[in-house]
Amino acid sequence: MTKTVLFLMICLPFVSFGQHKEETNMVHILKNKNLEIHIDLPLENYQLSRFDWTGKIVSVKFKGVDIAGTERLNSDDDNSFGKGFYNEFGIETPVGFDECEEGDWFPKIGVGLLKKEGDSYSFSKVYEIQPADFKLIAETNKLIVVCKSQSFNGYSYVLKKEVKLWGNSFIIKYHLHNTGDKIISTNEYNHNFLAINKELIGSDYILKFPFQIKPELFGATVNPEGIVEIRDHKITFNNTPEEQFFFSNLSGGERVDAIWELVNTKSKIGISETGSFKTNKVNLWGWKHVVSPELFFDVNVKPGQTIEWTRMYNLFEVK
Repeated sequence: MTKTVLFLMICLPFVSFGQHKEETNMVHILKNKNLEIHIDLPLENYQLSRFDWTGKIVSVKFKGVDIAGTERLNSDDDNSFGKGFYNEFGIETPVGFDECEEGDWFPKIGVGLLKKEGDSYSFSKVYEIQPADFKLIAETNKLIVVCKSQSFNGYSYVLKKEVKLWGNSFIIKYHLHNTGDKIISTNEYNHNFLAINKELIGSDYILKFPFQIKPELFGATVNPEGIVEIRDHKITFNNTPEEQFFFSNLSGGERVDAIWELVNTKSKIGISETGSFKTNKVNLWGWKHVVSPELFFDVNVKPGQTIEWTRMYNLFEVK
């Protein structure tokens, strides 16, 4: 890429990305007095088939303290796994997967078309990708990424994601417009790879929910070391887990407010997420270096219609 083209891509507020990767290593930074957010652009760094490429938030700092972690600790390939506030559409079955034949293509929202391999979908599998088209609108306190899909087998859409700073908070706003002939039915969640001040998970962390946690109704329980302790409305850790842990369906299928709050009593920093929706699916995954509460949003949008939802993250100091 010439210096002239690179200069124009950095300075222009509207950038259009085509189908091929540009070697620019670009990151967009949103910053105010207390918050600094780094966002990888769609065709930079992570480009695999699982996570949404729009608005890939890789780093969040609150008053100079790191909030975001990574899926793998000390990985040799930092761009092959999740990090920060990556989100995903259709972790179990993406739109159109069951309708297409082996070798055909199906849409993965926020990524493009994936080539079907095998009878069942696996989020950890690396699928061949035909990337969607992406456009960028950058303003002082927000970044908007627009993803326009290909049309295939009756499915197409336009996804617009807006990441905006608001005081000690940042807001992720989603607009999904169905431009195809079939209903888009799936779900979306933010993985929330959290590690406050890069501290290992342990007794300094407290994760709170506004609803009654119901272990007897969990869909899955993976707690091999017994380190994760579950109480009525909160989850704590009696040590640093060496093994991965996972719990699904924390509310027991009950429809609840989409909220969680994580505090680190050592760093005296906290973060919360509040969705604009109710949810009946709340999962929790983690490891020694990261904890990930996940609030799922059900996506059902008919042809020609648009659905919108938001996730607000608030950063605060603990007294």
